[in-house]
Amino acid sequence: MTRRSADPAASRSSVQTSAGPGETSGGWPLMLETAGWEDYALLDMGHGRKLERYGPVVVDRPEPQAMTRPRLPEKRWQAADAVFTGQDDDDGPGRWRLNRDLPETWPMAYGPVRFLGRFMSFRHVGVFPEQAAHWAWIEAQVRAADRPLKVLNLFGYTGLASLVPAAAGAKVTHIDASKKAIGWARENQALSGLDDLPIRWICEDAMKFVAREVKRGNTYDGIILDPPKYGRGPKGEVWDLYQSLPEMLPMIEKILGPDARFAILTAYAIRSSFVALHELMDQTFQRREGRIESGELVLRCEDGSRALSTSLFSRWSAS
Repeated sequence: MTRRSADPAASRSSVQTSAGPGETSGGWPLMLETAGWEDYALLDMGHGRKLERYGPVVVDRPEPQAMTRPRLPEKRWQAADAVFTGQDDDDGPGRWRLNRDLPETWPMAYGPVRFLGRFMSFRHVGVFPEQAAHWAWIEAQVRAADRPLKVLNLFGYTGLASLVPAAAGAKVTHIDASKKAIGWARENQALSGLDDLPIRWICEDAMKFVAREVKRGNTYDGIILDPPKYGRGPKGEVWDLYQSLPEMLPMIEKILGPDARFAILTAYAIRSSFVALHELMDQTFQRREGRIESGELVLRCEDGSRALSTSLFSRWSAS
């Protein structure tokens, strides 16, 4: 079959950007920017850290990509409500130092979706705001369809990428290996008042689930993959992105139906590149018509002055 994908040779030097959440088409790489929304802002960055606002809570935490100098006065950083201390790499455990009394959880919103922030030992708070560019794109795909799309969200974490398409009319299957993450995702669903939406919450190893879906002949119209670099399933199954992802992607292609609309892959693996992801997706979808776009997810500072690259992505769409 004839397919259309981004042409690296033709647009190698092109960098496409847009105020977010959103994107502009064309170019390689494609830079998807998130400029924040009412409940999120990147306030400043520098010296290996970033200052962010999640709802009413301002946090200071490590960010190896923030190699510039901070622009805000030091007193603004010192006034952060919570500071993460410990290892600086993405997988390093540590602890939060709270500078004022804060609740264990606090509510935030993105469109119709409500969700809880919570301080985690690996410097996270339950939401990856750069993913808002993907959420907006997925929502547009779902709303543009002439039928309710079946969407599979693998490594679904706290469920925002499941709740957004479900709120737009999709039937969603959410997979995560962590019972705690599944519980958090269901809390977010209840907080959003979206309990009646057709979402299946399944605690299972993603690789095993996909392999079984291939055997069952089940198919989906859209698939979201946001895998970790390393992880373990509920029965000790090992996930290593560099070994496991090339094994999983051919199965992903098999469970995409003939009229499927999209597949999105995001990776936070700093040793990789968007080129590697692009080549994997290009190989995976070589028999399908459509378009492959690859690049980086970027957060834009609140004042619009600087951008922070957070992760890599590659996505296939049928049009």
